[in-house]
Amino acid sequence: MTAEDFREIQPTLPTAPGIYKFIDEQDVLIYVGKAKNLRNRVSSYFKANHDNYKTYTLVKKATRLECTIVETEKDALLLENLLIKENQPRYNIQLRDDKTYPHICIKKERFPRIFLTRTFIRDGSEYLGPYTSVKKVRSIIQLLQNIFPLRTCNLNLAQRKINEGKFKVCLEYHIGNCLGPCESKQTEESYNENIAHIRSILRGNISAVMRDLKKLMQEFSESFKFEKAHLIKHKITLLEEYQSKSTVVSPMIENVDVFSILNEEQSAFVNYLKVVNGGITQTKTIELRKKLNESAEEVLVFAITALRVEFESNSMELILPFPITLPDETLSITVPQRGDKKKLLELSSANAAYYKQAHQPDKDRPKREAVLEILQKEFRLAALPVHIECFDNSNFQGSNPVAALVVFKNGKPAKKDYRLFNIKTVEGPNDFASMEEVVYRRYFKLVEEKLPLPQLTIIDGGKGQLSAARSALAKLNLEGKIPLAGIAKRLEEIYFPDDPLPLHINKRSPALKLVQQIRDETHRFAITFHKKKRDDATLKTSLTEITGIGKKTSELLLKIFRSEKKMRQASFDELAALIGSAKAKKVIEYYSAQATKSV
Repeated sequence: MTAEDFREIQPTLPTAPGIYKFIDEQDVLIYVGKAKNLRNRVSSYFKANHDNYKTYTLVKKATRLECTIVETEKDALLLENLLIKENQPRYNIQLRDDKTYPHICIKKERFPRIFLTRTFIRDGSEYLGPYTSVKKVRSIIQLLQNIFPLRTCNLNLAQRKINEGKFKVCLEYHIGNCLGPCESKQTEESYNENIAHIRSILRGNISAVMRDLKKLMQEFSESFKFEKAHLIKHKITLLEEYQSKSTVVSPMIENVDVFSILNEEQSAFVNYLKVVNGGITQTKTIELRKKLNESAEEVLVFAITALRVEFESNSMELILPFPITLPDETLSITVPQRGDKKKLLELSSANAAYYKQAHQPDKDRPKREAVLEILQKEFRLAALPVHIECFDNSNFQGSNPVAALVVFKNGKPAKKDYRLFNIKTVEGPNDFASMEEVVYRRYFKLVEEKLPLPQLTIIDGGKGQLSAARSALAKLNLEGKIPLAGIAKRLEEIYFPDDPLPLHINKRSPALKLVQQIRDETHRFAITFHKKKRDDATLKTSLTEITGIGKKTSELLLKIFRSEKKMRQASFDELAALIGSAKAKKVIEYYSAQATKSV
């Protein structure tokens, strides 16, 4: 869109608040913005000289401009936010907020699946959440699948197709993770009973599910079906462990919302606890920036409304630190003075205080920046190394070779960016080739995804490993773009490419201490991963030596017990519940014989 094109439409633009959209020749929204005065804001894009090249490119690619008027600037902000989330225009910052929090989806289909998702599809599926931790969602789903075997495939299990024999059971059926509805080995009624139990658990109603399971266990026991009764007992134990991980206050507190507020001059922190059947099922803390010196009551009313909508709460009782007036008069407000409800309020307050402390400005940052400046000077780096990466290999006599990557940002570990690598292309103990492989894989991905490169990459090793890393960067045309340094373990010598002599840094230098900390963290991370792989391999090998224990049984035992130590400690009943009495006897006899030999 040219300045001449804009001059023709400028008089028609409103001076009211609203949002404006730039659209390209393919009729794709490429940018959306908000404005207090639409005419003034849009005019700024068509001045003679742009502040940056991106703005120039945006205007050049736009062929059409659309405006939407709203009543207030706040409405414009909300509409802009919504459009960015829905369309993700190319030239907008990609916003991440509560709508991106994970949910658990119970899919609307025959034999429903359950899975983690951040995407909502309006097809009648049920979405439970949001959850603030992806790790927690995955652990919950894993628990539910251990208790109630469900299918994970996306097959269309229409009865007609099942009757025609279109499907065959897969490995998940053989290892006990699915009961085979695709071959009518499980009825739809039985499957839906499991889904109903899952729905109850996710809504916090664990006691009802426990009652049903205990009743079923009793029926199996009275019918002398002891293996089935033991399996049900195992499920009850898993549920009890899951329930114990929640903060249980009192089963008499059935369904309440707890809110506390930490009120300050410029901002406030509000914590929310969702309590169902005495257990805290969800929690979240938010920070609110005050603009007009709002009172604590005004802030709390705003936060309660927002959080109850977000978590789709239907609780009719609110536990609060002080009385407030809410538009919904049907809600009951409790300001507890003692007892379990008071403990809940105190717990909520503690969470708000913890959140505030965790989000305080980093007081140690100036010290870390000073260390990074020393490191930049001593390593002769062109830029301050705010982003440092370190690689290390690990193997034992050539077996189970792995590698680890540790990332430090602003002088602190960025653990969410740590990575582990299984060596794929190298056979035998070859540290140099393994280092070349993992460095290549790491930076190939960063280049492909257009992610920022580090200002320093440290290789745990001497000249050989450093040369291998350099070779990988050369293949990616990154040589010279990522500064490399190797640290030899014995004398703490620092090596650089094209420099035959190592750099010896003063042993008291804070820069050397930081490099050592990064190297040691990488080594720890690599060794931990390698030990886990070695233990898994040892267990798998020992299982295959047992006569009568096949591949599928080995995979099931490996998945459940994870280590040889746990396998040796397992009781006959635990093994029999998983693989049957005959095979359990063979496993017990095998490990008993091994124990006798070692003596």
